[in-house]
Amino acid sequence: MSFEPFAMERWQSTWENRVRYNISESGVHPLSVAELLHLAGEEPAAVAASRLGYPQSNGTEPLRARIAALYSGATPDNVLVTNGSAEANFSACWHFLQPGDRVAIVLPTYMQTWGLARTFGAHVAPIWLREDLGWQPDTAEIDAAIAAGTRLVVVTNPSNPTGAVLSGDAIAHIVRRVEATGAWLLCDEVYQGAEREGPPTPSLWGRAERVLVTNGLSKAYGLPGLRIGWCVAPPALVADLWARKDYTTIGPSVVSDWLATRALEPGVRARILERTRGILRANWPVLERWLTSQGDQFRFRAPDAGAICYAHYRSGINSSAFAERLRIAHDVLVVPGDQFGMDHFIRFGYGSPTGELEAALTRVADALRSLD
Repeated sequence: MSFEPFAMERWQSTWENRVRYNISESGVHPLSVAELLHLAGEEPAAVAASRLGYPQSNGTEPLRARIAALYSGATPDNVLVTNGSAEANFSACWHFLQPGDRVAIVLPTYMQTWGLARTFGAHVAPIWLREDLGWQPDTAEIDAAIAAGTRLVVVTNPSNPTGAVLSGDAIAHIVRRVEATGAWLLCDEVYQGAEREGPPTPSLWGRAERVLVTNGLSKAYGLPGLRIGWCVAPPALVADLWARKDYTTIGPSVVSDWLATRALEPGVRARILERTRGILRANWPVLERWLTSQGDQFRFRAPDAGAICYAHYRSGINSSAFAERLRIAHDVLVVPGDQFGMDHFIRFGYGSPTGELEAALTRVADALRSLD
């Protein structure tokens, strides 16, 4: 088995806590434990009383019930709690992919599943989101990628890094190809609930017989430090994925499970998501005005969801070289587009406190002037 390094995750993990301004993050500014307890109407003593023993390894019944309630027709038997949506995606790829298998992946994307597919020896057939189509896929490319014999189709919706939500027509076309070829559909929905406007993005759960949905509390909920994610799938598949957890993290932390159960209580969840939307609505105009103020330096589309904007820049410098210059000379972290397989793009995160976002963008402008 070969190993495909995860360039973006290694970049962020190395530097995100060492820079003054981190605008590489795709979620909103995280809640503190005290803020979450306040929203949930709980006293600190309640979490302090948690016994730090081994947890229920697939997630406690109350937490799985809260998650199942988010998906029409699901029960706790359809749910596996994981350590972040990253473990959910890993377990799914481990289950499905063998050397020589064909996997169709909608790109650009968070490159975890792409790297795992290559590590497991699968052949990746790309379905590229097209900037000229408003970051939607071309139907001819969907047909070519999801060919006979395809084992798995991977979709991230809403999209990272583009922030676009797939159109109803695009989803219907993908589902038709999945059903025609007998493939499984893995949909990473971790940005669901972080829409700037309008209703939440509909889940693909229930759109076909062979669907696995992954999600978690990192992005839309502002709770990445809890490391709580989940899979929603048919019970037989959930049982297999749970068995694989015996070889990975065994289970979530007791404290994280307890806090996640409170966060997903319907009233608390609504307040958390309203906080997220408030941050997005306050900060998107700041980033939009700044991008526009740079003249013809940037080309961008307003994101539908997520605290991210994927912007093409005019300068000829390689995106990783520019990101490294920003980090070293200006103490700012962004994600370079070549880590998504697309040079001359930058993924800007705009979920940090407004003053910090403004200060970071001032430094990016200084870096751009130095290029000129």
